[in-house]
Amino acid sequence: MNRIDQRFKSLKESGTTAFIPFITAGDPNLKATAALVLELEKAGADVIEFGVPFSDPLADGPVNQEAAQRALIHDVNLHQILDTVRELRTQTEIPILLFTYFNPVLAYGLETLAQDASEAGVDGILCVDLPPEEGGDYEAAMGAKGLHTVFLLAPTSTDERVELIANHSKGFIYYVSRTGVTGEQTSIESSVEAMVKKIKQHTDIPVAVGFGISNPEQSREIAGYGDGVVVGSAIVRMVGELGDAPDMPAKVGAFVKSLVDAAKS
Repeated sequence: MNRIDQRFKSLKESGTTAFIPFITAGDPNLKATAALVLELEKAGADVIEFGVPFSDPLADGPVNQEAAQRALIHDVNLHQILDTVRELRTQTEIPILLFTYFNPVLAYGLETLAQDASEAGVDGILCVDLPPEEGGDYEAAMGAKGLHTVFLLAPTSTDERVELIANHSKGFIYYVSRTGVTGEQTSIESSVEAMVKKIKQHTDIPVAVGFGISNPEQSREIAGYGDGVVVGSAIVRMVGELGDAPDMPAKVGAFVKSLVDAAKS
């Protein structure tokens, strides 16, 4: 069984919600990224979203864009990221999901990436800008190697769209809690709970909610009806502020623990 499925199954049996932190791979460097993953697991994270640095991240706000640029300055690429995952697999079995745009996937090669990612220990891939209507070859290549393909839903998604995404997502569905780009928000959109319930009427696949969640109160709120809480920009901003300071992983881990504790309380 895929590690993502195993983790959500275990969480469902214990009646708790998944906490899914997003970090940009290679910010400030890949060695720090690996150390951060271990700290996030220690803090209680259930799945790690590895953001693949890309030069034109259309769905990302300023914080994540800047993180991607910091990584790209050091020429961080998919080959190096997979090497980092491979090294991490000697120390942890936490599920790892690559969060990327399709261009790096296409440049790498679908079948080659599926083979290399599977061998490295990646569990799934989320291509932000690839809709299922255009993802047949991608889904087939990843599925052949046991990699899950996660797709997005948004507040504007129709019933037909929800049904389509539910039929193509593996592992979980990522619900984007608001229109626009990633970034910290002061409050959660009032429509999120109703939309999550609507999605759940179409599928038994877990629904994780992301975009805009940035503090323990919001994490607790989302955990009240979602199967997973995704936090990115608030974590990425902290990584950017601390940079390559020796205590960066520990400080970020302490912040993430506060979000995890809230989600699981």
